Amino acid sequence: MSTAQARRAQALPGEQVRITTNAVTEPFWTAAQQGRLVAPRCAVCGTFRLPPTPFCPDCQSTGIDWVELSGRATVFSFSVVHGFPGLPDITLVPVILDLPDAPGARLVSNVVGVDPAEVRIGMELEVSFMPIADGWALPIFRPAGEGP
Repeated sequence: MSTAQARRAQALPGEQVRITTNAVTEPFWTAAQQGRLVAPRCAVCGTFRLPPTPFCPDCQSTGIDWVELSGRATVFSFSVVHGFPGLPDITLVPVILDLPDAPGARLVSNVVGVDPAEVRIGMELEVSFMPIADGWALPIFRPAGEGP
């Protein structure tokens, strides 16, 4: 790995990322498989919630509408992780994201393809999808306008 690559934020290798689903979370992962970012919104009061839960935290309704989002996000918080077990040269930047199309919802993901020193709270990002184990896809984020 070149020095320039080592300084760029990366994601874990896809084959090492595994997920489990259930009836509440599977629509999120199925949409990601299709290259779409979605968020659950309460069918009664309109509250967005991520991660998906079986009932609304505001009104306790079990009704869910899955809303397709634009894929835009802003960094709410982040960390820089140098090295990972078995991958000492990797640099990860886990982020907590605000989703402007889903007010009040926050998504935990990774930002990739950027020098970690450039990541800032409020930074604008856009979604990409990375293939992972078992045929699923993981939403990851890149600086807005930079593409895959």
